[in-house]
Amino acid sequence: MDILIRPAEPTDYEPLGEITARAYLNDGLLAFGDEDDWYFQELKNVAKRAESAEVLVAAANDRILGGVTYVPSGGPLAELARPGEAEIRMLAVSHEARGRGVGQALVQACIDRASAAGTGTGLVLCTQPTMHTAHRLYERLGFTRAPERDWKPIPGNDFTLLTYELTL
Repeated sequence: MDILIRPAEPTDYEPLGEITARAYLNDGLLAFGDEDDWYFQELKNVAKRAESAEVLVAAANDRILGGVTYVPSGGPLAELARPGEAEIRMLAVSHEARGRGVGQALVQACIDRASAAGTGTGLVLCTQPTMHTAHRLYERLGFTRAPERDWKPIPGNDFTLLTYELTL
């Protein structure tokens, strides 16, 4: 399958939002577990992300297979990036396209963007402890765990996100 990675266009926002939100919901990755979860709505809102970050889509045969939000160094959507680091957020691949290299192509596109920027020192992302397939992907692409940067995004909740970083 030939996978094309390209910037998301406004016509991609709705299908990518649906893929992303459904992937997190169906994989049990939402803290409150249903469509009423506040993060479910954030995941669906691709237009909002596209206003302040670069949203990329993976497509094949004019069909959206998945997407990722690339936050350049200093971008307002960064949650844990330090000065000089870019950040990857909200990586998702449709259930039907999993296991075909879509996630890897999306992450590699982010690595390529961060490297090409020439101003940064690295790339960072957070992931949930149960996302073992994603962990293997990140490690295969050279990311390493940075446990000292793990964090709890929900005050008063033990829910912890793991941090991975890649030095460029």
